[in-house]
Amino acid sequence: MATTNVFHAADTRGHANHGWLNSYHSFSFAGYHDDERINFGALRVLNDDTVTGGQGFGKHPHDNMEIISIVLDGALEHADTMGHKEALKKDEVQVMTAGTGLMHSEANNSKTDNVSFLQIWIFPEKRNVQPKYAQRFFDPAERKNQMQLLVSPETGNDESLKINQQAWIYRTALEAGKTVTQQLHTADHGAYIFVIDGSVTVNGQVLNKRDGYGIQDSDKIEISAAADADVLLLEVPLR
Repeated sequence: MATTNVFHAADTRGHANHGWLNSYHSFSFAGYHDDERINFGALRVLNDDTVTGGQGFGKHPHDNMEIISIVLDGALEHADTMGHKEALKKDEVQVMTAGTGLMHSEANNSKTDNVSFLQIWIFPEKRNVQPKYAQRFFDPAERKNQMQLLVSPETGNDESLKINQQAWIYRTALEAGKTVTQQLHTADHGAYIFVIDGSVTVNGQVLNKRDGYGIQDSDKIEISAAADADVLLLEVPLR
């Protein structure tokens, strides 16, 4: 296994402001390309998007990708060729297995207020599977000073949303001075930590709001909050 960890400071991310869409890219995406930031193992995209009222992404295709959306503020309207038309609200998570192919659109559900959300793409474990869709609300109280499992492999029997990959996504809301620890599942997995808000130390590395940190040299992740913090941990196969 590679042993080089990667630190992505918030202000070094790719950035595109289209007026209706203000988007920051932790990894190469659209017009932003960096050979050093193509992916972190199976994690291909982590976009931090804000869409203005009444605007959105028109219908567009996806295939053979696991797509996860996490709404941070506002509501995101989703429609797809599988027949789903849903409004995804704050603290809700959506997963789509694109598989053999689908089309979908995403728009701000409000005509006046912004919607802010994270969109994550993870390479699938198996190609050309049947597309599927799911979403659910995750109670913020259940991540206070502990790890809340949002997404996990299809083989799991818990209440997390299932994707076609041996990957897990956790979220935690840490109070200042609190620490959580997460053991990774295998030696072939790494962890990418993304700080939604606040300030933390992760395995000795200081991270602030919107910083990202990919860890490949440890099977245990320790997150300590210097200030109240909201943090994602994405555990993904490294190869």
